[in-house]
Formats: sequence, C-alpha cells, structure tokens
Amino acid sequence: MADQSLDLVGLVRTLVEPIVEYKDDLEIIESEQGEGSLLIEVRVNDEDTGKVIGRQGRVIKAIRTIARAAASRAGEHVDVELLD
Repeated sequence: MADQSLDLVGLVRTLVEPIVEYKDDLEIIESEQGEGSLLIEVRVNDEDTGKVIGRQGRVIKAIRTIARAAASRAGEHVDVELLD
C-alpha cells in the first residue's frame, strides 16, 4: 500500500507542479484515514492558490478526478485537499 500511495503523491505532484510559479513552496502531505483510504493535502504559495483551484474549481476537480481514477484501479479511495 505504501508503494501505491507514493505513486499517488507523485501523480498529484506531477499535475500540480507545472501550474505553480513558486515550486519551492509546494508541499504535498499524505496520511492514511482508514482501510484503503488516503488523504493527500496540497499546500502552495498564496499567490498560486487561484491557479490550482482554477475557474469555478475546474483545475482542482480535474486533479481529484485523476487521482481517484488511479486509486480506484488499486481498490483504494483517495481525497485531495488544497490547504490554505
């Protein structure tokens, strides 16, 4: 399970990193929430928050959808949250 979670974190990093301007401030934290459930928290610079959210939340929704699709192939559930 740890290998899969590393892949999901890497996937989220791969999706978010090109969007942000302040790459040094990008922080991705993973934590298990229960059986087969993983929480990935993304923290970015305040100036990059709007870029990651996108218009009407489209970008963060797309990131969540891709992460959930990848997790479902492994029989897991993942939540991606953008922290302030």
